[in-house]
Amino acid sequence: MKKKNIKTVFSKAVIYFLLVLIGFVFLYPILYMVSYSFMDTQDLVNPFVKWIPTKLYTDNYVRACQVLDYFPTLIKTIYVNLIPAVLQTIFTSFTGYGLARFEFRGKKLVMLLILVTFIIPAQVTMIPQFLMYKDLNLIGSLYSYILPAIFSQGLKSSIFILIFYQFFKMLPKSLEEAAQLDGASFMVIFTKIAVPSALPAYIVSFIFSFVWYWNETTLSALYFGNKIKTLTLGLQNFAATYQNVYSMSVTQGGKNLNEAISMAGTLISILPLLIFYFIFQRWFVQSVDKTGITGE
Repeated sequence: MKKKNIKTVFSKAVIYFLLVLIGFVFLYPILYMVSYSFMDTQDLVNPFVKWIPTKLYTDNYVRACQVLDYFPTLIKTIYVNLIPAVLQTIFTSFTGYGLARFEFRGKKLVMLLILVTFIIPAQVTMIPQFLMYKDLNLIGSLYSYILPAIFSQGLKSSIFILIFYQFFKMLPKSLEEAAQLDGASFMVIFTKIAVPSALPAYIVSFIFSFVWYWNETTLSALYFGNKIKTLTLGLQNFAATYQNVYSMSVTQGGKNLNEAISMAGTLISILPLLIFYFIFQRWFVQSVDKTGITGE
């Protein structure tokens, strides 16, 4: 018994050590940003100051907010990313349900094309899409995000189509057959039976879609240009914008861009996503668990 207890304690200690080690690897960048964002110039050049600043210097956040024009840009960023994320979640569920429940000619070809869009890198189709959107006068407009989302061709839409396809495929057909016997139409069956049952898939798809739209910078810079400014695009041009806001002349010492200000700008850019995750964390975990539902 003693040997068995020793083995159990040792195995648990190894597991906890690995979890702490992996957790530190993921948390290290966040801890680094938080620590350095509160340092002033003296702390940055002081070799004895590593993680804990001598004082909480908040002027870095003030400058970062001024450079990013934070709150107006934050509202615009949420607006730009929320609409296509919602539309993509809704219309990919339509596509996934149709593929899971209906048989038609060319279904296998459609599934193949969906898999192809998942396999082909976005960089391959980036230029043709840009030229097409330019011909349609969609460059600099939010419609360059909205229209692909409506046609289930938004950012990584193929993943969400497959999620809904697999989820609707697992739902018992007996529920839909019983509803058909009661005279329910396909739209009533979808809205009253399929959608409530697939709520975990909707939550997972919406969260991933919103986060991926938020973090996308290449397509945003290509399609929006200077017409629509988001936090990620502002962070991408943070150094250049900082030079325009704060003069780099010697007479205005202390206004130079340093690592602490960059860390403050990065942290306030990802802070909304962290808050978003903590709000939806419970529903997200429950949704992942419930996607293991089995059917006929």
